[in-house]
Parts: sequence; structure tokens; C-alpha cells
Amino acid sequence: MAERKSFLLRIDADVLDALRKWADDDLRSLNGQIEFLLRKALRERRRLPDSPPREPAASS
Repeated sequence: MAERKSFLLRIDADVLDALRKWADDDLRSLNGQIEFLLRKALRERRRLPDSPPREPAASS
């Protein structure tokens, strides 16, 4: 497993509350939810080294 590092994050209180509620709904810790969302965004934009290539969008 990759090395884990910690850092301080300053975040708006309303955003933090919404993330906490979302994490509870998904049965994740707040930290786990934030990491999940960041990884998802990075994968979608192919910013992670292990990101698979995107499939072409279906044309209409």
C-alpha cells in the first residue's frame, strides 16, 4: 500500500458539514470520503499514474 501523508486542510464550515453528512450516508469516515472524492476526480481527469484510458463517448 502507498505511503500515507497527513496535511492541514482549511475548509468552509458549510462544505465540511455537507461532506460529513455525505460520508455518513456512504458509511465512510470524513477523511475516507474526502480521499474517495479526490481520487475519483483525479481518475476522471487521468491525473493518477494508474488511471486507465477513458473510453470514447458514444456519439448521438
